[in-house]
Amino acid sequence: MIKKLANGKLDLSALEIRDVVDINLLQTFQDNFAIGMNIASVTVDRNGNPVTKPSSYTSFCTNFTHSTKTGDDRCAASHKKGGEEAVRIGKPYIYTCHAGLIDFAAPILVDKQLIGTILGGQILTSEPEESKFRKTAREIGVDEEGYARAAKNVYMTKEENVRAAAEVLFIVANALSKTGYEQLVLNDMSQTLSENFAQISATMEELSASSVNVTNNQHNLSNEIVSVKQISIEINTILDSIKSIADQTKMLGLNAAIEAARAGEAGKGFGVVASEIRNLSQNSKETALKVMDLTAKIQESVNKTIETSKETVATTEQQSVAIQEVTSNLMEVTSFAEELNSMAKHK
Repeated sequence: MIKKLANGKLDLSALEIRDVVDINLLQTFQDNFAIGMNIASVTVDRNGNPVTKPSSYTSFCTNFTHSTKTGDDRCAASHKKGGEEAVRIGKPYIYTCHAGLIDFAAPILVDKQLIGTILGGQILTSEPEESKFRKTAREIGVDEEGYARAAKNVYMTKEENVRAAAEVLFIVANALSKTGYEQLVLNDMSQTLSENFAQISATMEELSASSVNVTNNQHNLSNEIVSVKQISIEINTILDSIKSIADQTKMLGLNAAIEAARAGEAGKGFGVVASEIRNLSQNSKETALKVMDLTAKIQESVNKTIETSKETVATTEQQSVAIQEVTSNLMEVTSFAEELNSMAKHK
């Protein structure tokens, strides 16, 4: 079962042999090897459950030893012990099974983690001792005569041939598992890469769209600032008119005061009004001058803001172009990642 740890790496403790090795390919290799070497073989998972069909099993084992529960249980215990020893030493382990035949166990490892074992053998390296096989037959409850005859038909070879056969199975099976595991890691990495680039690409597209909005908003802001400048100019024009009117009003008030003085006692009341008119025009003029001074400062500030705004617009436009280029590049890389992921899956 393919599972991931919290750090994103594959959980080797949950990895099964069928996750990294093509069982059909393994079955074909196992069958052909068993026939060519005249050695029985079967592949089991880490729990001892078969993942391939038995190859070239002997009649001695199939028709006799495994025909009773006692014999079957003894075989299971013998294979388990041999497999555990093979895992302990990290290489093929040759041993004599409970029934007296020569067997071997070749561990299938991924990064030193056991995922399965190739069990093989069912052969002899010397002439069988009939008395021992008869004794075993009685213990497991099978026919002694038949068991003894079957033992004599077991293939006999040299011990070094058994070791060589076990070593070949070990090398090939582990090469297959290593290649399969690396392919699995590649698939996982390419999938993660594709997903990450897709996410980055989507984010960059959003950022690109946002940068365009920022640029547009900056242009609008610049236009509004220019509009404010134009309004302040218009205000100054109006203030100039107010100042001019105030000057004229003051002059009229002065003339009125002169005429009131000429009129003597009859013009006193008119003189007071003329004086108030002059004061009012003076105040209006002073106020207009103050407002003009403020609008001048506003214009100066607006001019600086316009310059800054222009620089900001230029910067945001450059950023927008840069983001669009990065987005384009990311989309291209995303395409490559997806192609890599597709190739990894169909390899």
